[in-house]
This record gives sequence, structure tokens and C-alpha cells, in this order.
Amino acid sequence: MRVGIDLVKVASVAEAVEEHGQRYLDRVYTAQEQADCRGEALKLAARFAAKEAVMKVLEVKRDEAVAWTDIEVIRQTEGAPRVALHGTAAEAARSGGISDLALSFTHEDEYAAAVVVGT
Repeated sequence: MRVGIDLVKVASVAEAVEEHGQRYLDRVYTAQEQADCRGEALKLAARFAAKEAVMKVLEVKRDEAVAWTDIEVIRQTEGAPRVALHGTAAEAARSGGISDLALSFTHEDEYAAAVVVGT
């Protein structure tokens, strides 16, 4: 079992969107994540925290390349979020023996946080 946690200041995400616009959004978030968040920095920050927490669970090294969009936060119809891995993130999970990920995130005012457990 591995656990990853991350905390993101919402203003940091808002500044990145303001400074880099669609280029930032496309580099970090899938089209579905962008649609789910509708440009709301609070929701984008929660997803960024989730992606960082997943990176920690996968034990991605600084010199390894995993695209942010290879980690996708999906809202299920009942509202609970789940993580879908694609490409190099899915490969890192297989290599690390991680077959299941559980995600919980929260956001309020100026911060968003996420916890991911991988087994």
C-alpha cells in the first residue's frame, strides 16, 4: 500500500490559468476535466492536488516523464471521484504493482487538498 497527499493554493492555479491560458489547461488537464471544472480555479486546484498525490503513490522520479494528462480525475455519476491512468502513468502503476487507486479530495476558500491510496 502507498499513500500520496498534496495541498495546492488555489491562487497558484488561477495565476497559471491567467498567465498561460488554454496552453496551461491543455498541458495539465484532460478535455473532460476542463469541462467538469468549467474554469473554476477551486476545482482545477483539487484535480492538480490529486494528480500530485498520484505521482507520489506511483513514486515517479523527478527525471521520469509522466504527462499530467496521463492522470485523469473522473467524476462518477454518484459524485465520488476516481482516478484513471493512461500512457506512462498506467505503465508506472503496473511496474510498481499498483492496481487500484482510491482518491479523496477537498477544497475550501484558498486551498485544495487530495489524498490517494494505492494498492
